[in-house]
Amino acid sequence: MKVIYHDDFCQCYTTDPAAAHGRMEAVVKAISGRVDFIQAKPAGESDISDVHTESHIALVEREGLYDIAALAAGGAIMAAEIGMSEPAFALIRPPGHHASAGSAWGFCYFNNMAIALERLKRERKIVKAFLLDFDLHFGDGTVNIMERKGYVTIHNPSSSDRNEYLRGIERGLSSASFDIIGVSAGFDNHKEDWGGLLTTEDYKTIGHMVWETGQKKRCGCFAVLEGGYNHRVLGENVLAFLEGMEGG
Repeated sequence: MKVIYHDDFCQCYTTDPAAAHGRMEAVVKAISGRVDFIQAKPAGESDISDVHTESHIALVEREGLYDIAALAAGGAIMAAEIGMSEPAFALIRPPGHHASAGSAWGFCYFNNMAIALERLKRERKIVKAFLLDFDLHFGDGTVNIMERKGYVTIHNPSSSDRNEYLRGIERGLSSASFDIIGVSAGFDNHKEDWGGLLTTEDYKTIGHMVWETGQKKRCGCFAVLEGGYNHRVLGENVLAFLEGMEGG
């Protein structure tokens, strides 16, 4: 599988948990030798301004975070474009699903997923998309941006029962037809992370569901990294998910 990544994502650009030293390194260590790394390139100004307001972009610039946030958004675009023909993963940060058009919170600045899907739509590579966000926290920014556009079906699974959680994802993926599946992949609902619900094998199951749906519906698929804060298990969880996305 092709994984979009850049060494700049290892820098501690803020003091929040998403920027903590060792987070990206843990994933790289776990998946090295199993994937093909492609260096991320920053999103263009037009890609970002298609999703975010001028005032929000200016705020990110003033905070000195524009370059790293644009690089993450660019990595998401690259994964989405590759995902049209084969599964791809954007190993990026900052995350993005709490970023709305004119505001952001939760360690996010630009909405990487929204920017990537809008790029595909603008270039007429897709008509409809399915967005699975399995991060522990509800992706309010993505919903705020994408729900009103009408071409994206968004599914944020929520259950305190692990089996029902997985069944909910399965039902969501089977609900409609679409041209691509975009996954906001947050691993903070693992039993040894903040959420305490899912196992590492569950992430492989979710990845396999995405792959299987893509095969059945003949659509593309890609994923972008969102949350996941226990560095000891994060790499294993990402690897399991990627193995599932490859049909494992």
